[in-house]
Amino acid sequence: MRKIAFLFPGQGSQYVGMGKESYEVYQESKEVFQQANEILGFDIERLCFEGPEEELKKTINTQPAILIVSWIITEILREKGVRATVVAGHSLGEYNAVLASGVLDFPSVLKLVHRRAQLMEEVSNKVDGGMAAVIGLKRGKVISICENIKEIVETVNFNSPSQIVISGEKRGIEKAAKQLMKEGAKRVIPLPVSGPFHTSLMEEAADKFSYELNKLNFSIPQCKVITNVFASYASTPEEVKRALKQQINHPVLWEDSMKKLILDGIDLFIEVGPGKVLQNLLRRIDRKAEILGVETPSDIDKLEKLLKV
Repeated sequence: MRKIAFLFPGQGSQYVGMGKESYEVYQESKEVFQQANEILGFDIERLCFEGPEEELKKTINTQPAILIVSWIITEILREKGVRATVVAGHSLGEYNAVLASGVLDFPSVLKLVHRRAQLMEEVSNKVDGGMAAVIGLKRGKVISICENIKEIVETVNFNSPSQIVISGEKRGIEKAAKQLMKEGAKRVIPLPVSGPFHTSLMEEAADKFSYELNKLNFSIPQCKVITNVFASYASTPEEVKRALKQQINHPVLWEDSMKKLILDGIDLFIEVGPGKVLQNLLRRIDRKAEILGVETPSDIDKLEKLLKV
């Protein structure tokens, strides 16, 4: 029996039209979107399918939208008998991992993610911040350069051996980018996000969000969950909650997490949700790792044939 990891994408994977193909085929999709519309108080379904793109890109809308689309695919895979040995999500995607593991139910996670997005956007509105991907420079060099910039700029996403994300004040990112290119980076690419996510600038949001997490009762995970902050398994409700509390203002250890899963014998990785970001990252971490993207009905058909479920 294959050891399967479900991987869930984070902010930046959104696009206008995501989820529409599944909506037209699966009743589960219609039911989840209807429930989400009622919880959020606005038509998230229409925003996903029709945009406009500028509205969908706003943190307050992007985070619940990606959560919903990824959750629909997770539900369909479960109906088809596809089960994960372990789940992991990149930044926002970790909430899909928590949801897939049964620690919290969908209404609770959707409300949490909506509140998370609100708090992160509040901080973003106070700070002229952003994020950028650094291509082709080792993590030690990136960390060292960022530490020597006067403005706040921090290394926050260790995505693969060739990609590290920096985050912070825009002026700090601009200064760091110039120095990184001088030191041998192939490219420094601004990311389509509006805030200094995963940095110390998010401490206020993390403190407020911790209060929201404390309101909820977490269940024991029904499968393994590997967390962004620690790159290790969370096996108790308390461990999951602690990881989520720290996630907003701490780095994402994605490369470390994926290497641990490979070492532990995971032999099939499935990116569940919009886009191909995590597929591309895993191929840079280990070219031999088998990974599939599952987003559309045709993707699900291919996976069923592969697994013969």
